[in-house]
Amino acid sequence: MRSNKIILFFLILIVILVILSQGVTIAAKADVNLIQYRNKRLVKIQQEKENTIDVLVVGDSESYTSISPLELWGSYGFTSYDCGQSAQKIQETYYMLKTVLHNQSPKLVVLETNVLFRTQTGVSGIGESVADTGNYYFPIFQFHDIWKPFVFGNRYTVEDYKGFIVQDTIASYNGGEYMKVTKGEDVISDMVKDNMNKIIELCKENGAKLLLLSTPSPVNYNYQKHNALKEYAKENSLDYLNLNLKTKELEINWKTDSMDKGDHLNLMGAHKVTKYFGSYLKANYDLTDHRGDTSYQEWDDILKKYVKIINDKLSAMQNKESSI
Repeated sequence: MRSNKIILFFLILIVILVILSQGVTIAAKADVNLIQYRNKRLVKIQQEKENTIDVLVVGDSESYTSISPLELWGSYGFTSYDCGQSAQKIQETYYMLKTVLHNQSPKLVVLETNVLFRTQTGVSGIGESVADTGNYYFPIFQFHDIWKPFVFGNRYTVEDYKGFIVQDTIASYNGGEYMKVTKGEDVISDMVKDNMNKIIELCKENGAKLLLLSTPSPVNYNYQKHNALKEYAKENSLDYLNLNLKTKELEINWKTDSMDKGDHLNLMGAHKVTKYFGSYLKANYDLTDHRGDTSYQEWDDILKKYVKIINDKLSAMQNKESSI
């Protein structure tokens, strides 16, 4: 009898969670500014037209400060979206990808690799896995604070452009060479590898290629990590591009191209990376140029707004650059 009551309790709890989750999901999609910025991309990517995103970028904040989807569109006609989250954990990467694949069929998934070094071990790692599984099946947990804008009137209105954040702050990195050659390897934890196996399998099931990408960041990268990622990519037959080894080719200037002393790129740095990355994608992947296709007119419309904004910001940054 007692066991029946326990079962009934959990059934009722699940029904309540499902109803609440449906409610917050509807509210979030109706007004994305009710959602704190870290989770906003999870909602906004689901508002994109079905099966229109060619390249999906996932990872932590290195991803959405380094790759500009609208610049890729303007130069090459590829559609892409930055789905990174600040301090994204590998479990979140998996469920972000799983969510996006309900409505999109990207040809390429780009995983910014800093997320692989956010170590997940033991009880804490298991706890993260359980929490993110709950967030996926019951969004009420992830959007639990959606009530705050209604009560306090504070809305989350930070603007992005297909997930890319325009950062016009300049804070120089002055630490010198950070990619000194060594034979040593950093460690990718077993729990991260387990989640990566799920990501790799999910990409295969959905016909998407997976590219590992390390964007320029002296704070987050070194040669030990490069060695670990190179070996991991080889073991799993994955493409790997480390832009930290190409900073001269990219013409990265660490006095002007970082927003926070070498942790993240600013707009000038992202502009250089995106230009190179677009050329790399065109040369290595079969991606469609959608420019001129009227069903993608929205991209042209947003691009016009974006170009005006970044031109003004780049001009101001270049003026500041001359005084550094």
